[in-house]
Amino acid sequence: MSSSARSSFMRGLKDSIPIALGYLSVSFGFGIMAVNNGLSVFAAVLISMTNLTSAGQVAGLTVIASNGGMFEMAIAQLVINLRYSLMSLSLSQKLDSRFTRLSRMAVSFGITDEIFAVASGKSEEVSKHYMAGLISLPWVGWSLGTLLGAAAGELLPEKLKAALGIAIYGMFIAIFVPAARKAVGVLIVVIIAVAASCCLRYIPLFSGISEGFAIIICTVIAAAAGALFFPVAQDKPDEQQEGGGEQ
Repeated sequence: MSSSARSSFMRGLKDSIPIALGYLSVSFGFGIMAVNNGLSVFAAVLISMTNLTSAGQVAGLTVIASNGGMFEMAIAQLVINLRYSLMSLSLSQKLDSRFTRLSRMAVSFGITDEIFAVASGKSEEVSKHYMAGLISLPWVGWSLGTLLGAAAGELLPEKLKAALGIAIYGMFIAIFVPAARKAVGVLIVVIIAVAASCCLRYIPLFSGISEGFAIIICTVIAAAAGALFFPVAQDKPDEQQEGGGEQ
C-alpha cells in the first residue's frame, strides 16, 4: 500500500471512530435480544458480521422468533433496507475514478446511514482506501458489540437482560424524535406506523398476520402516507437564470 493510500485509509479510520463507538453500544442490545430469542452467540455474531443494518436485523430477528418463512424474511429486508440502494446510487457520484466494480460491491456492503452521511459530506471525491477505513472500524464495532451482548445475555439475570435488551429501541427513538420535533410530517408518519402496528396486533381480524408481515405492512402504510401527504419539496430550476437567457 502506497503512502497516499495508507494516509487515506487512516483518515477514514479516524472519521469512523464516533460511528464505531455508537455501533458498539447499540449492537450490545441486539446481541442480548438475539440470545433472548433463542439464537446462539455464534449465530448472533454471524448475523452482525454479514449484515450491517440495525433495523433490518431487528426485523429479521422478529421473523426468526415467530418462525417466519424465507419469503417473509426477504420481503421484510427488501422493504426496510431499500433506502440503502438510494444511498449507494447517490454516493457513487462521489467515488473517484480508481473504483473498480469489485470495489463498488465491497463498499455497498458497508453503506449505513451514518457512513453515508460522513462520506457524502466530503467536499472532494472519496477513494476506495478512505471508504475501506470508514467502513472497517464500524463493522468491527458492530460485530464486537454483538459478541459482548450475546455473551452477556447468557450470563446476566433475566431482569437485567430485559432492561438491556431495549437499548437498541432507544437508538430508534433517538433517531426520529429530533426529526419529529422539527417536522410535523415525521411525527404524523410515526403515529400512523404505531397505530397500524397496534391495529394488526390487537384487532382479532388481523390475528393471522405474522409479525414479519406486520412489519412490512406498517412500513409500507407509513411510507406511503408520508410520500402522499408530506412530499419533500423539490428545488425548482431557475427560469432562464433570472431572465438572463432571453434571446
